[in-house]
Amino acid sequence: MSTSPPVNVTEQLTARGRAIEEGSFAIVDAEARGHHWAEAPWQVVRRIVHATADFDFVTATAMSDDAVTAGIAAIRAGAPIVCDVEMIAVGLSKPRLEHFGCRTHVHISDPDVIEQARAENSTRAVMAMRKARTQLHGGIVAVGNAPTALLEVCRMVREEGILPALVVGVPVGFVSAAESKEEVLTLPVPHIVCRGRKGGSSIAVAALHALLALAEAQENTETRKAVESA
Repeated sequence: MSTSPPVNVTEQLTARGRAIEEGSFAIVDAEARGHHWAEAPWQVVRRIVHATADFDFVTATAMSDDAVTAGIAAIRAGAPIVCDVEMIAVGLSKPRLEHFGCRTHVHISDPDVIEQARAENSTRAVMAMRKARTQLHGGIVAVGNAPTALLEVCRMVREEGILPALVVGVPVGFVSAAESKEEVLTLPVPHIVCRGRKGGSSIAVAALHALLALAEAQENTETRKAVESA
């Protein structure tokens, strides 16, 4: 185990930035007092509320008992992150991803995906998930825009035995958005969703950034213990 000093890639880099962020989190904690969340999953929910200023997500967010643990383990293992749209990939911090060796994969605009969607009268989102089959198995999938992408992931889990390390399913919208997230809740894989019509790429980004911060905190705790015992 490395005994190098703890790193800081997930926190604000200036004192002023940290003060603003910590003040925002303190307001969320105060206004959501009495919530049912345990400490680790609350870090995910709190960051979603922070990103949206919408306290509905305190109750709308749902996750499996192993979601946070599985997400942290996948990140620390450098798992690929499959996104339904470029907006999620752009929103994720490159230094944070690079620290853990994670890479994002977005196939929705690939020419072969577009061609196949037209040929099968399907959606690009569906074909993009099919193309990402090998990245999905053991990887993290983040869907913030396309319910059809999330439904396809559900089908692949059930029919093909594809097992993502974590499914972050938070598509926004009116057609199949709520239904796709309810389907995720029945999957035998770790998952985080926000029930109902609300969602979006910013929700997926917030959840993943929370997991990145938790992964770094775990890593730094281990590093400090190793230094102290050396």
